[in-house]
This record gives sequence, C-alpha cells and structure tokens, in this order.
Amino acid sequence: MQQRISGIRWKSKYTLKELIPNNLSAFSRIFESLKHKNYRLYFWGQTTSLIGTWMQAVAMSWLIYRLTESVVLLGTVAFLTQIPTLFFTPFSGAIADRYDKRKLLMLTQSMYMLQAILLAVLTLTHFIQPWHILVLSLFAGFVNALDMPVRQSFYTTLVPPGLLTNAVALNSTIMNGSRLIGPAIGGLLIELIGEGGCFTINAVSFLFVLGALRKIVYSELKNKQKKHPILEVKEGFHYVKNHIPIRVILLITTVFCFCIFAYATFMPAYVRGILLRDSSTLGIIMSAVGVGAISSTFYLAARKSVLGLGKVVVITITLASVALMPVFFIRSLWLILPLAAFAGFGITCSLASINTLLQTLTSNTMRGRVMAYYSMCFVGSSAVGSLFWSYIAQIITLPWCMMICSFICLITAFTFERYRPLVRMHAHSIYVEKGIIKEIAQGMGEI
Repeated sequence: MQQRISGIRWKSKYTLKELIPNNLSAFSRIFESLKHKNYRLYFWGQTTSLIGTWMQAVAMSWLIYRLTESVVLLGTVAFLTQIPTLFFTPFSGAIADRYDKRKLLMLTQSMYMLQAILLAVLTLTHFIQPWHILVLSLFAGFVNALDMPVRQSFYTTLVPPGLLTNAVALNSTIMNGSRLIGPAIGGLLIELIGEGGCFTINAVSFLFVLGALRKIVYSELKNKQKKHPILEVKEGFHYVKNHIPIRVILLITTVFCFCIFAYATFMPAYVRGILLRDSSTLGIIMSAVGVGAISSTFYLAARKSVLGLGKVVVITITLASVALMPVFFIRSLWLILPLAAFAGFGITCSLASINTLLQTLTSNTMRGRVMAYYSMCFVGSSAVGSLFWSYIAQIITLPWCMMICSFICLITAFTFERYRPLVRMHAHSIYVEKGIIKEIAQGMGEI
C-alpha cells in the first residue's frame, strides 16, 4: 500500500535499506564541527567535565549502597537528582530562549562544582551521612533542571545550520565517550583513593569547562518579543501539543526512559549483592555500556541525514530491550559484558536519533522550550521510574523487575512503529521547508 501526499509517493512498506549506513565518507568528516573555535572550546571543556561527572555518579551510587545496602535509597538518590527536571524544565526552556545561554551555563557549572566540593569535604572528613547525599542530590537536580535545556539549545548555535547533525553527533560522542571512560576510572579510583577522591577530581574538572565557556564568543538571535515567562511556557506547551511528530516522539521517550534506566539504578546492588564483586567490576560493566554507546555514535555519523531515523529508533529500542531482559539473571561477568554493550548501543542510538529528530523538526525560536520538554521526558521520567522500580524490585527481586521493564520497552517500540507513518506524514511540510524533501522525492528515505 502506498500513500500519496502533495505529489510525493511515500512507501509504507517496511524495508531495512534506510538502516544501513550510506555515508561512509562521513567518517573522515566526523570532527568537522571542531573546525569552529567556539564549538571546539565547548567540546573539550564538556569532555573533561563529563568524565568527572560520570566518576562522581559511580562513586555516589557506590557510597550510598555501601552506607545503607538499600536498593530503595539507590532509587531515591536517582529520583532526587532528576525529579526537579520533571517540574521546572518548561520554565527553564523559556529562560533558555530569553537570556544569554553562555552565562546561564557558567552559572549552572559553578553550582555543580559547589556540590562536588561539598561532597568531597564531607566524605574526606568522614562526616558524610545518607541524608547529606540525598540533600545534595536534590540540589544537583534543581541545577540540572536549568542546565539541560540551556545546554541542549546552546551547542547547536556554535556551528552553521548545515553542521547541525554533525554537532549533535559530536555532542553524543562527548556524552558516550565520558560514559565509557568515567565509570571505568571511577570504579578503579574508589579502590585507590575512595569516593571522596572521586568527588574532588570532579570538582576540579569543572574548572576546565568554566574556562572554555569564558573564551567562547558568539552571537545568537534574541527573542525580540519579550513576553511574560508564563506566557512563554504556555506557548511552548501549545507548540508541542499541536505538533504531532514532536508530541508522539516525546510520549515514546517518556515511556522508554521511565523503564529502561532502571538498569543503571540497580547496577550497584546487582554487582555487590548478586555478583558479589567490588566497585571495579561496576566500572567494567558500565564501560561496556559505554563501548556500545560510543559505537552508536559512529553508526549515526555514517548516515547522510535524518531520513530513516524513525526506523532506527524502533530497531534500537527493541535491541536495548532484548539485551537487558536476561542481564540480572546472569552470574557470569563475561556473559554480561556483550549484553551491556548491546544495551548501550540501543539506548544511546535511540535517544540520539530522537534528539536529532526533535532538533530538526523544531523551529529556532522554540528550540529551547522543546528541548526542555525533551529533558523533562528523558530525565524526569527516569527519576520517577528509578523510585517506582526500586520499590517494585523489593517485592519481585531485581532480575524480574528488569525483565518487566524491558518487556514494556519492547511494547513501546512496537507502538512507535505503528504510529510512525502518521509521524512521517505530518513531518512532510517541515521537510519541504527545510529542503530535506528533495531526498524524499528521490525515494532515498523516510522518517
């Protein structure tokens, strides 16, 4: 069956052609955005800082479980770190569209550094208590609620429009490369210098990103129509509500992130309580996730455009779901590592594809607010999911809890596949406006 829209023939038959990398020459240009000084400064500053952040994340999870041996408190820490994003990012998105993004990022990075310093001092002086970790996690959550939409809408202004896809891919490289390196270093350093040492190194790492941000010189289009912030929030909500492709994508993101990130919350309890291993094993497993994640970045870099990313989302959510189903039942580290790598590839590739689709489908004047809703769906739903599934895990055990989470994600992938033709149809006019329709007209792909 075929649908005809404005003279363009749309193939509804599911083929795998669009999933195959079709721009292998892109490997030679994968760092093209780094030719621009502003983006280069952002890239290296964020790389250093995020490695420290992942070290701290591993150390904090290990510390709270070492102090309490409570899976619920593991979920609570993740919940407090992320829940402010669920409620405050719509306002943060309006702020991102209204004020200087570089100065806002310098503020948020300074607050992150303060949190790391407090954690380091309390831990190194042996005054650290579980409630300290909970309070500082909530503090970081409020900072993150402002930082995420600002950062998501900032780095895309540092390159020309033609390099948007490349900039998003490189930003994914930062996130996933730090996920590969940070947990491995963190797991080893916990054994050598303790959690306090990891917190100290993270605090120092923020000096690099603050220095890079100070050197960035850029100009962005200011929103000349200064409206009341509440009106801007409402405007963003109605934009998302009435934009069918964005609305469907955000709903899929919410359900997927609510379930899939339970694996990261439970991992310290799994390593310590089921595998009976130490923190270095936790670092190894999380690094395997990072290997898969960074591999997905190179896969996306080998694609010509956003066309076909909808299919990629379906396949990679399915891959992540299947890979994580048996993980917590397994007692052998060597069997876990390949599954962790496949899960990392699937999770990262699906979310990076969703990010790229949203950046492409959103108008420049609304990007901050739309990316705020993306952050809310991504991080906020993860926060609620972490707390919810930690309670469920106490009733049915960790392995069966992760099995249920993975099964729900699998249903989510099938649901998105059912609605993908509708998303493709409504995205047609946007692709016409942005010139991407030329590729569609030649039959080269679809969403």
